[in-house]
Amino acid sequence: MVGNALLTNDQMYKADALAEQGGVASLTLMEAAGEAIAEEIHNRWAVRRVVVLTGPGNNGGDGFVAARLLDKAGWPVRLAALRDADALTGDAAVNAGRWQGETELLTPDKLDDLLEGNPLVVDALFGAGLSRHLGGAALAAVQAVNERNLDCVAVDIPSGVHGDSGEIRGGEGGTLKASVTVTFFRAKPGHFLLPGREHCGQLVVADIGIPESVLEDIDPKTFHNGPGLWLGKFPWPEGAGHKYDRGHAVVCGGAEMTGAARLAGMGARRLGAGLVTIAAPISAFAIYAKEEPGTLVQAVDDDAAFRKLLSDPRINAVLAGPGLGLSGATRERVLSALSTGKATVLDADALSAFASDPETLFGAINGPCLMTPHEGEFKRLFAITGDKLNRTRRAAEVSGAVVLFKGADTVIADPEGNAVINSNAPSDLATAGSGDVLAGMALGLMTQGMAPFQAGCASAWLHGAAAGKIGPGLIAEDLPANLPMVLRDLKVTIS
Repeated sequence: MVGNALLTNDQMYKADALAEQGGVASLTLMEAAGEAIAEEIHNRWAVRRVVVLTGPGNNGGDGFVAARLLDKAGWPVRLAALRDADALTGDAAVNAGRWQGETELLTPDKLDDLLEGNPLVVDALFGAGLSRHLGGAALAAVQAVNERNLDCVAVDIPSGVHGDSGEIRGGEGGTLKASVTVTFFRAKPGHFLLPGREHCGQLVVADIGIPESVLEDIDPKTFHNGPGLWLGKFPWPEGAGHKYDRGHAVVCGGAEMTGAARLAGMGARRLGAGLVTIAAPISAFAIYAKEEPGTLVQAVDDDAAFRKLLSDPRINAVLAGPGLGLSGATRERVLSALSTGKATVLDADALSAFASDPETLFGAINGPCLMTPHEGEFKRLFAITGDKLNRTRRAAEVSGAVVLFKGADTVIADPEGNAVINSNAPSDLATAGSGDVLAGMALGLMTQGMAPFQAGCASAWLHGAAAGKIGPGLIAEDLPANLPMVLRDLKVTIS
């Protein structure tokens, strides 16, 4: 998992300090950072005029190194700094002294001259730990770069984006849009959380000589989603296995929005559930029964019948919520499912039905449970503010469930504080029913014994990967049909 680890600003400072304690000089790290920036520029563009904008800290020091190396390689470089060189300290001051070119003071009135002629811009103003809004010459510079739509390389993270949260300090226009961002050792949450992610361009994580062993002391709790996190736990069918080995899932079906449960059932089957039964109201039984022939349908018209169905020991996982409606009956279904201690996925109406009484829901969780709210459902259930990463962590802690907070930057967190950011979901997924398929996919994995946290991470990534194969024109029904291709490609990587 360490390869997917994301480091907060404080953890990155600690990584630098641990590297230095281990004998890697901080000046060596800064030189390597500048080399990585210059190398990315060499790899992407032909020789052209470069404007390097430097700030007062180590980010600016990285910029001085890159400017020196580009100048040495024959690139025409102008360097504009927010501070005079004699106001710099530490490694940044050392590298400002090594720069042999002119250092201009960055002021708003110089921007037209600096940016004339479509230069490549290196943004080395501020790094990921910026704790205040951009202002003055820095704000004027990023706005001018954006207005001219210039190619830009951001050092560490685009100035104005906070590395821990992805928030933009200063609101609209408070950061620039980079073509590429070069960060070091490990990425940060802000590289993948919105809105920061939209400003990073292509992300490059450069090795600057920090030993991997420092992660043992840091013990990161945040990760970027990918198969490396969960593929070892993925429930591939065994050669001598049969459908009953792969579990029996139940999806609670509603009386009116019947498509939601059907989509969820297809998602569960595509992800390997041995059997899937939709518990359908008698009034809608015919609708469910005439659809996918591989999905079983059981008439269940009251909570007593539902409990009887779940008493079957072969049934080991339940999904409640999609299309179920906001009623007392929905609350009864959810509480009945949770009372069994069987693996449970709660989505949509199963969450919103408890908006006025979330404590009852949280108190009923006594087994493996995954909640999959979108923004509106999350707000109804959790009175938690802050950035998305911390909100999801806190929700998992409060509820005792794994929480998969959906969106273009889906976050999955468990009650122990582990969190994963998923970033492969294309905007095409913003269509009715795609969330129902996702809930069903997680159900399918949990039916086969996958733990809720790993199931949430795997289903989110596979959901995005399937959507990426479909592209524009995607509708929810396409997702289950395209999962076999994604799974086939995934299996090839381990064969």
